[in-house]
Amino acid sequence: MSEGRTSPHAATRGTVAAGQGEVPRHVACVMDGNGRWAAQRSLPRTAGHRAAETTVIDVIEAARSAGVGWLSLFAFSTENWRRPDSEIAFLMCLVRRVIRKHAPLLHARGIRCRFLGMTDPRIPPELAGDIADLMTLTARNRQMTLTVAFDHGGRRDIVEAARSLIRSGVLAEAVTEETFAAHLPFSDTPDVDLVIRTSGEQRISNFMLWQVAYAEWVFPQVLWPDFRAPDFLQCLEAYRRRERRFGGVLPNQNGGTQA
Repeated sequence: MSEGRTSPHAATRGTVAAGQGEVPRHVACVMDGNGRWAAQRSLPRTAGHRAAETTVIDVIEAARSAGVGWLSLFAFSTENWRRPDSEIAFLMCLVRRVIRKHAPLLHARGIRCRFLGMTDPRIPPELAGDIADLMTLTARNRQMTLTVAFDHGGRRDIVEAARSLIRSGVLAEAVTEETFAAHLPFSDTPDVDLVIRTSGEQRISNFMLWQVAYAEWVFPQVLWPDFRAPDFLQCLEAYRRRERRFGGVLPNQNGGTQA
């Protein structure tokens, strides 16, 4: 990450634009509601996580078919380590199984896979190896970039970027939004245009804090294991109806401007 690099995050900020009719370049999903889905069926929480696998693949396919270039999925946060050990162990095994099962499909679809986070030593080495293999396998794909936020925390990413700037010897006067963003993990990732958080909850939850600064948000009531391609497309349609001002104003029909 070089301080002289132009950040993709600067490409949209300061621009007055409308989202109408446009497919968002970068969609991020907070996959919420697995536990509640299981509780409604008197099942263990792990059943909700297992059911979420179908949704993940459905959403990936829907995003690729719709022309979304970047899809980010929030799978496991730095705070999720507080969950019971048995649930964490299940999630680690589940992610490994999903990777091994679907790696050929993801590669065949031309999807580049990345994992954002992955710094905690509690991550099983076998899982870390499978993740590394998937990223290597798909590294040259460009049909769509899939980023799985796993052991991710937005605040931690910002702190690490600040540390990287200091280690690089960048003078305080030379720090801009662009130079700072260039020190974030996967700094070529564009700002998020649309965040979808399922289950009706309305929280950021420490997710990609820098990248979602100008995102549009939608909060469908459906729980993540029940979320499907038509629900995803409805969220894209809601985005298309938004007017994105980025702090500016839009021209009105009389040639003036509107707030």
